Amino acid sequence: MSTSGKTQGRKGPRSGDRSMRHRGRGAVAEIPAADKAVLAALFADVPAEPGLLIEHLHWIQDRHGGLPRPLLHALGEALRLPDAAVYEVATFYHGFRVLEADEAPLPTIQVCDSIACAISGAAELEKAAALALSGQARVEAVACLGRCDQAPCARVQGRTITRATPASVEAALSGAVPPLPSAKTGFDAYLAAGGYTLLREVYGGARDLDGLLKPLEDAGLRGLGGAGFPTGRKWRAVAKEHGPRLMAVNADESEPGTFKDRFHLLADPHRVIEGMLLGAWAVGAEAVYVYLRDEYEDVRAILRQELARLPELGLPLPPVYLRRGAGNYICGEESAMLESLEGKRGLPRHKPPYPSQVGLFGRPTLINNVETLYWVRDLVERGPDWWGSHGVNGGKGLRSFSVSGRVRYPGVKLVPAGISARELIEEYAGGMQDGHEFKAFLPGGASGGILPASLAHLPLDFGTLDAHGAIVGSAAFVVLSDQDSVRDAALNLMRFFKHESCGQCTPCRLGTEKAEVLMRAPAWDQGTLKDLGQCMADASICGLGQAAPSAFRTVLRHFPEEVS
Repeated sequence: MSTSGKTQGRKGPRSGDRSMRHRGRGAVAEIPAADKAVLAALFADVPAEPGLLIEHLHWIQDRHGGLPRPLLHALGEALRLPDAAVYEVATFYHGFRVLEADEAPLPTIQVCDSIACAISGAAELEKAAALALSGQARVEAVACLGRCDQAPCARVQGRTITRATPASVEAALSGAVPPLPSAKTGFDAYLAAGGYTLLREVYGGARDLDGLLKPLEDAGLRGLGGAGFPTGRKWRAVAKEHGPRLMAVNADESEPGTFKDRFHLLADPHRVIEGMLLGAWAVGAEAVYVYLRDEYEDVRAILRQELARLPELGLPLPPVYLRRGAGNYICGEESAMLESLEGKRGLPRHKPPYPSQVGLFGRPTLINNVETLYWVRDLVERGPDWWGSHGVNGGKGLRSFSVSGRVRYPGVKLVPAGISARELIEEYAGGMQDGHEFKAFLPGGASGGILPASLAHLPLDFGTLDAHGAIVGSAAFVVLSDQDSVRDAALNLMRFFKHESCGQCTPCRLGTEKAEVLMRAPAWDQGTLKDLGQCMADASICGLGQAAPSAFRTVLRHFPEEVS
């Protein structure tokens, strides 16, 4: 299985081609010998294709500590892309840093300032690191790093430090970082426990398409990335589209408070991979693309290692391509992810057509989230009755909640669907931290709204919180205490949305900016915020702008005393 193979698209020339020029230019660009050598090494690792532009940029930055402008120009020449096309991608993604011709790269230290880290002292960590490392490194605040249960977190030269302190950050800058882990359940252990038996059955003809899809449909398995679309129905719909078809796995969980996909990929990656390959078989996908957030360097190392073992199965599997995101929350939106996989800015597409009809490279594309795929094997092998036997308070099945904030034992909690917030805290997270009294909770991360402890008896499931202006979403559960300001928490969320807006549509681009200004006022202008929220929810292109108002809408509704 390839983890860096070719995508569809016209090939660019090799770096030694003297005919390299920008389209629309008359003069042949002269590329310095040193840059030619860099490109020659790059294209030995990554094919010279425009669709792999983001992979090319990662390769350069990994080796040069940034993206030197001369190299961006040389890369554009090699790929037959205008400077503007390369530059707009390099500057769209937060994970890239463009260096001017005379700029020497400084080591970069990124301190997460999203909600879980913010209430765990991220601001103090950032200030202390900046003071201690002045002149030695660039220290900056960034959005969620996906380790909310181990807050505060920092990223030092591409490696994430959990429960970070100024001392541990300084040590990491000097190279004192632990080695990247191996999977807890690797290929051999997974096979020994019966793994890939179901995949062999479908390839061998022992189970047909209905035999695979009917258990998913009867059990009512829904997408667990947040949208909750029925999985079996999605697979059947894509299978009916005219080929060729593709599959994309969304492993870009960037919602503040969410880290369950990382947990599953670290612990049992082949359970996810088998679910992925079953989905690819069901729809007849010619290739599979796994889009993994760049901050998960540990997961990336594991997937590279474990995907390389798949040929040992001896099955005619489609190629699997592992692609790195570049630090943008918007790319968790399915159509923005497809744009990024094609080497472009992650701008959400207008719908219809839907990705199931016109998706990656214009082909019908099956898109699934990691946790959804994690459950496929168990559900089909054990049957829908097994799935239905789990659940409380009217819920059905199992859910992985990412629990962080003011609880004693944060982490991923595998619980019955429909569990209440209070049950989740008291029975699975060890209760509140010492000295903290339960005040509020975020049921679904940044986009799920903020609810008071008085509603902690409600089931956490699809649709159960709608009447209160909140959603369970990706099950990113963040707990606030009496020592936290709900007002400050909402402002933190709005700053996140403002930073992560792709800027494509006016309601989101200007709405998040205006909302942040209004939310900084001593007393909130409630009428204006309500009007603004309605406009954003009704007119934004994608879920980011549509959900962003929940941050202030739920505070206005449930905590008016904090903002009046």
